[in-house]
Amino acid sequence: MIQRLLPFFTLILLFAALSIASPHFLTGTNLSSVIRQTAVINIMALGMTMIIIAGGIDLSVGAILAISGLLGCMAMEHGLPIVAGVVAGILVGMACGLMNGLLTTKLNINPFIVTLGTMGIIRGSALLISNGLPVHQLPKSFSYLGEGVLLGVPFVLWVLLLCGVVVHFLLEHTRMGRYSFAIGSNPDAAFYTGIPVAFHTTAVYAIGGMLTGLAGMIESSRLMTGQPTAGQGYELQAIAAVVIGGGSLRGGEGSVIGTLIGAFIMGLLANGSDLLGISPYLQQAIIGAVIILAVFLDEVRKRKLMA
Repeated sequence: MIQRLLPFFTLILLFAALSIASPHFLTGTNLSSVIRQTAVINIMALGMTMIIIAGGIDLSVGAILAISGLLGCMAMEHGLPIVAGVVAGILVGMACGLMNGLLTTKLNINPFIVTLGTMGIIRGSALLISNGLPVHQLPKSFSYLGEGVLLGVPFVLWVLLLCGVVVHFLLEHTRMGRYSFAIGSNPDAAFYTGIPVAFHTTAVYAIGGMLTGLAGMIESSRLMTGQPTAGQGYELQAIAAVVIGGGSLRGGEGSVIGTLIGAFIMGLLANGSDLLGISPYLQQAIIGAVIILAVFLDEVRKRKLMA
């Protein structure tokens, strides 16, 4: 029980420590900046939560974010309305996720290998389509998605909360959610009990791709550009958010609340490092170390349960 609450306590302690360490931390401008910066990783991590719970992993989410944002922005550049461009980006993400799910289930290949390969394919495709150049000519009102304010709160926070509620409902109150936990815990047992493992695994990857596509459009809105090189290293942060929040890389465990807490812990670490003048290179090392520590603690907990 204590280990389950550890991410929550860590978030509170980190928040308190940064409040003391930097006078700029608790300003409205800075807190809004933290929310906007972490929203993209948060939304990606929600999709990754479903994938990891089902016993998979997706190393291609950074590339999916890039190609979704790029093609969504290209659609708007060619005259489509903003809403249609955002929907296009989300559908591109879903198509990429669907490809990952089908390759994993139909070819029976380890998802680590599949998504490592598609990461290169998708990233290369984004660079080929754009000739390595970003898309700049976008409607000014598109910036509202990433930078707008609704009822005094950053608009992306409302989007994040909506995504969190939907994913929580899917995991906790639908057949897909129950099957995802069962597949992640023991795929063979799930198959022999009549669960359509391939279908639900593919569906989970497609949903993860949709959320990543949405995150790609938010990222493009914040930068007001469709960048084919966007999202590099984001897969590490999305996986870290799930693991820090109590998800297990073995599958069968994870929660929306835990993932959101994990993502905000990383967001506060990055923001605090910037405020305190800590090198961004060190931030990457810290994220890697935190993943190892979180997986180690998960392994220790499982050994105790088995003993």
